[in-house]
Amino acid sequence: MPKNDNMLAILWMLSSSKKITAKQIAEKLELNIRTVYRYIDSLSASGVPIISDSGHNGGYSLINEFYQAPLVFDIEEKKALLYATTHAKDSGYPFSDVLSSAIEKLRLYSTEEQESILNRHIVGFEVAKQHIVPSVKALLEELTISIANEQSIEIEYRTRSEEKHCSRVIDPYGILYWCSKWYIIGFCHLRGQIRNFRVARINKMTHTERVFVRPKDFSTKEFFLRSLMPDMNNKTGIIPLVIRGRAEALDDLCNHWFMSYHLNERTLNQAVFLMDNNVIHGYVAHFLLPYGKAIQVIEPKSCKEKLYTIALELMEYYQI
Repeated sequence: MPKNDNMLAILWMLSSSKKITAKQIAEKLELNIRTVYRYIDSLSASGVPIISDSGHNGGYSLINEFYQAPLVFDIEEKKALLYATTHAKDSGYPFSDVLSSAIEKLRLYSTEEQESILNRHIVGFEVAKQHIVPSVKALLEELTISIANEQSIEIEYRTRSEEKHCSRVIDPYGILYWCSKWYIIGFCHLRGQIRNFRVARINKMTHTERVFVRPKDFSTKEFFLRSLMPDMNNKTGIIPLVIRGRAEALDDLCNHWFMSYHLNERTLNQAVFLMDNNVIHGYVAHFLLPYGKAIQVIEPKSCKEKLYTIALELMEYYQI
């Protein structure tokens, strides 16, 4: 075993035991006892607070304050954790207070040189902050408990098409963050199937006495994406949507999470999507309107007519 691995092993042995002798370390790691002494001296020289007691009940131990010190992180790992923390906090992560506490410990046990390097790297890294409603944050914290304990919850939930809240019991399988919104995915006893729910639409949540078993190998992300994307292999009524326009506008259009899934062909100034006829004349027609004259629908003609109708209705609605 390399020297660094042996020293790390000794450090973990010291942190997991009240007291251990050099002989015990040598036997467990199959090292010469003189080598153990050298490793302990090296750890002490690097700043690890090792206490040495002599006598019949003697041995080595660590001071209590050291047990939580994250000294196993190198400078690159610390930078990565700081970047991830900044992104998580500014993206609406619900456990930001705990995360900040962890980072403070990380900084506390960094050398002055490491602290200087970390500050230089993190100063230019920012994320446009997403506002998270306090009630959503509280719900997310409670949901993580229910998921971990496999405990069913009862919620008062309002769908997009409903004005009143509907009570239902859910077995929560996982939480997902998608397009600046938080979702809970689980089995809905009201509908008898696995569904996803916007956390922001939950008015009230209570834990129940009911427990469940989470399906083995269930992926929250895979289920959520499948629920958004239609199965194109078994779909009828698929037609091409041909759009021409400025390259930058088409780039933005083709990179959209929904449109990119249907992209079939792309040139500099034209993109061809294969989509369901009803989707083109429903969601997509409204989605394309804000692009204005930057793009032009070539076919189908019915989509052009739909855009004209939408624009005409808007003009009449805002007519003074």
